[in-house]
Amino acid sequence: MRSTRHVRWLSTSVATNRKNNMGWWDHVQPALKDPITSVTQAFLSDPTPFKLNLGGAYRDDKGKPVTLECVRRAAEKISDCEILESTKATTKSKFVQDCVKLAYGNDSSVVREGRFAGVPALSGTGACRLFAEFQRRFYSNSQMFLPMPTWSNHHDIWRDSQVCTRTYHYYDPDTKGLRFQALLNDIKNAPDRSFFLLHPCAHNPTGVDPNYEQWKQISHIFKIKNHFPFFDMAYQGIASGDVERDATAIRIFLEDGHLLGCAQSFSKNMGLYEHRVGCVSIVSRDEKQATAIKSQLQRIVRAMYSSSPVHGPLLVSTILNDADLKALWEEEVKVMVDRLISMRITLRQTLEQLNSSLSWEHITKQVGMFYFSGLSPEEVNQLQRDFHIYMTNDGRISMAGVTSSNVDYLANAIHEVTKV
Repeated sequence: MRSTRHVRWLSTSVATNRKNNMGWWDHVQPALKDPITSVTQAFLSDPTPFKLNLGGAYRDDKGKPVTLECVRRAAEKISDCEILESTKATTKSKFVQDCVKLAYGNDSSVVREGRFAGVPALSGTGACRLFAEFQRRFYSNSQMFLPMPTWSNHHDIWRDSQVCTRTYHYYDPDTKGLRFQALLNDIKNAPDRSFFLLHPCAHNPTGVDPNYEQWKQISHIFKIKNHFPFFDMAYQGIASGDVERDATAIRIFLEDGHLLGCAQSFSKNMGLYEHRVGCVSIVSRDEKQATAIKSQLQRIVRAMYSSSPVHGPLLVSTILNDADLKALWEEEVKVMVDRLISMRITLRQTLEQLNSSLSWEHITKQVGMFYFSGLSPEEVNQLQRDFHIYMTNDGRISMAGVTSSNVDYLANAIHEVTKV
């Protein structure tokens, strides 16, 4: 009898627990699709043999992913290195030093005087996330001003860090260029001591960058308003083909005496997408302040993911500290950019030869990885439905996916959907 009652009690208890547990996650709904990664997902789901993925990563002219030769040689050079627990901290510290030299300049007073705090990050996304969390902790009532438009993930990063965001004017859809005066007005009208996110080169998604004189004006107004500039530099070298030139905006702000923050990524300019190599750094008043800021960044990292991998940062440092490898890297960056520029020229010329009534000069005026086409969501959908061409819904085209063998097809498809 006792055994029967015990079994009955157990079965009742299990049934009750099963019923209670069924309610734990019933309220969880599927997340909205990411506007960028969903492009690749849709592309892969399309069974059509001839299709184009114009959503993201760099490809060569055969449409194949690229491993840079400098990365291969660096990997060979460190293949016999034994990564010891005792040397990890030194490796990461050296990596940060190399990153800030690349961003701020080898001869920068910030580097010479040690007036920076930095930590390795999980690529550019992780670097932005770390800064957003740092901002929330030490300026809890602040906001982050984001350009309109910007990389879609910026909104999610600061939202998930519980930092409110606002936008400032940037892109003009009519001219497909910069709304410079509106941008200046927004900077002037923002509350003093506001945080602004800036793209120093190859603006994502528009490919529209301020020129030297415009950056000088922006820096001047930031100084008057005492704003804090945070640069997200995911494409150093990919705008002009020159890594030094692409750091011009940051160097202008440093020359003008700003304290600033910077996120760096090596996914695009070294092709280290899957290594997730990045860095976040903050310029400080002096070395003592830098030490305090670094300790707080390290504390955020410790609670978030404890420690970053070492292999990717070691690859980057090996390339940047070997004169031959660095020269090879700069040469390979130039080759990548030259191919992007060549595809821009060909796409524009092909569209113009089709006697389109539209102007296509913005294709070659914009720079970097992306061409912000101005195509409407309806036109984007038509390209996907009728021509199996995939891009983000805002009409952003990754020029890295355009090749000699598909550029004519792309031009003809765009011409078809934009015909009046």
